[in-house]
Amino acid sequence: MDLVNKLTVFGNPIAQSKSPFIHQMFAKQAGLEVEYDRTLATKENFISELSKFLADPNARGCNITSPFKEQTAEWVDELSAAAKIAGAVNTVIKKADGTFIGGTTDGIGLVQDLQRLGVQIKGARILLLGAGGAARGVLQSIFTLEPALLVVANRTQEKAKLLASLIPQDNFKGVGLSQLDEVQQPFDLILNSTSASLTGELPAIPDSVVSKSTWVYDMSYGDKPTVFLQHADKLGVTNTFDGLGMLVGQAAESFYLWTGFRPDVEPVIKALRNNL
Repeated sequence: MDLVNKLTVFGNPIAQSKSPFIHQMFAKQAGLEVEYDRTLATKENFISELSKFLADPNARGCNITSPFKEQTAEWVDELSAAAKIAGAVNTVIKKADGTFIGGTTDGIGLVQDLQRLGVQIKGARILLLGAGGAARGVLQSIFTLEPALLVVANRTQEKAKLLASLIPQDNFKGVGLSQLDEVQQPFDLILNSTSASLTGELPAIPDSVVSKSTWVYDMSYGDKPTVFLQHADKLGVTNTFDGLGMLVGQAAESFYLWTGFRPDVEPVIKALRNNL
């Protein structure tokens, strides 16, 4: 087998990360030998630990998760277009000249999962709930598929407008959650990027907005549908999906950037689903 050197994921906490399992499955598909670890760091020692890891001649790159994505964006030598918009990095690639590119693969992971699920983005009217880092990370990838409209709705209207200003165009709007009734509906697709599902809460949007949609996608996932997906199902939405495929998809894009091999995500999603 060919050696693909060392990889890791930095985070805090990090013990729960499924990245080593995912990338070992990818490596098996590719016929490559991969050492992929988890690295716990603190805000104080993160940069020194990152530099130390990447100084290893066998290190190909690494993944970054919370709370170090923004810190990494300031450290790398070059940012991808998506990472510039996101202001955050989840994948670091070491170039042959010893410099580092920072990218975010979340958006590609999302849109590829939507396409895998048969969700039409081109020409669609999309509602994106939340204006935090998760939302910023997917904007550029969504717009590459030419939606008719993307509305970002956030509890704080100013934050939604700020997000919309990152890609100034007529079909991108930022509104407060309380203003959703003023936006022409229905939406074809609702994307939930808020952290509400992690705490078992529902985003504060009218039921009428949800019930009129064709697809509802929650970027969170678990061993059962999130409360938002359960709520959408009760309101009659027949196409509801969680973010497990996005998790695997963003990892697949990282693996491709490091190795040039594009993995098949289906068996990995199935294996993860069976082990939730």
